Amino acid sequence: MKLRSRVSAAQHVYKVCSLLLCYPDEQLLEAREELAAAARGELSRFVRWWITEDPVALQQHYVEVFDLHKRCSLYLTFYGQGDRRDRGVALLRLKRMYRSAGLPLEGEELPDFLPVMLEFAASAPDRRGEIVLREHRPALELLRSALEDRGTPYAEVVGTVCSTLGEPSPADRARALKLAASGPPSELVGLDPYVPPDVMPR
Repeated sequence: MKLRSRVSAAQHVYKVCSLLLCYPDEQLLEAREELAAAARGELSRFVRWWITEDPVALQQHYVEVFDLHKRCSLYLTFYGQGDRRDRGVALLRLKRMYRSAGLPLEGEELPDFLPVMLEFAASAPDRRGEIVLREHRPALELLRSALEDRGTPYAEVVGTVCSTLGEPSPADRARALKLAASGPPSELVGLDPYVPPDVMPR
């Protein structure tokens, strides 16, 4: 995926971080040199690790961090709604926001997947993408903290995203602490997670 020119500094960060937080498949691995050249500031240390790591080891690390630990989930509404039916409403709202900005959701991922949100933030007009990220700041802080606790370099990527949003508000900090203490809520045993048809991948 080509990196866009003529974007703000924050949008550039969102675009690069969106790619860095994706699973390092063959296509992404082939673009490592381009991404390394595009990375700036806080991302430089992460990229030095990411670009030199063995591809198989990098893929295994990604799976171990993001797929096997709920507190490191890249699906941000999961932190507040877990697998409850309420999460479907949050996902539907996100999808409608993307559509109203003229950037409908494409691909197979749900709209709360952080790389998707960052892709939106990199392209959305009138800083609408930044508004979406600010709304999910408590989840971002919880994810950043969980990644730091695991000692993974990916903590630097999420930390870089957080730094573009400034210091979290007291309300954001309180919400993040509450989520950290309670953990993601869960649906009743035996019920599948509910996602309205309108937010399912097409």
